[in-house]
Amino acid sequence: MSFVDAVEIFAFVTGIAYVVLEILQKNAMWVVGVLTGAACAASFAIQHSWGMASLNVYYVVVSFIGLARWRKDKGKVAEGKLHLRKLPLGTALWSAAVFVFGSLLFIFILRALGDGVSELDAVASVLSVIATWWLTRSYPQQWILWWVADSLTTILCIVSGQYLLAVLYLAYTASAVYGWLHWIKKGETI
Repeated sequence: MSFVDAVEIFAFVTGIAYVVLEILQKNAMWVVGVLTGAACAASFAIQHSWGMASLNVYYVVVSFIGLARWRKDKGKVAEGKLHLRKLPLGTALWSAAVFVFGSLLFIFILRALGDGVSELDAVASVLSVIATWWLTRSYPQQWILWWVADSLTTILCIVSGQYLLAVLYLAYTASAVYGWLHWIKKGETI
């Protein structure tokens, strides 16, 4: 087994744990997110998917923010409930602007770096950045963004020959549907 294969297997295992903990809204998700993000960053960097590699470095950093925020929010809801926040219109509009302009800028940067699938890489990366930020805020609509971003990332992984990560992102895509339903059913707006 090569180093690349070992990193991809590690990312797969920790990635599955991450999404289960995310659906259940457990703070441990953020700790596992650091491990998964670091492994995926390495795997994507080896494949020269610079958008996804940098995105996973972002995941590592934002995991610390998410952990702090979720610890504060956990005590604000009834036992057994998930803490949710209403998505403000301003945040939705700001996020749409970041998506459009961020995607265009990132496509330009990734093309300059020689990324072979710069459009797919950029759009999936920018969507994922927004979805992760929304996750730290506990907006249930983050699951919709994840469904789209993870679908695109599945395609990216197939194109780049990262088949185990493609399976992981396919599982993420399916879990986004379940996560949405679970959060709506078990959630309480704070």
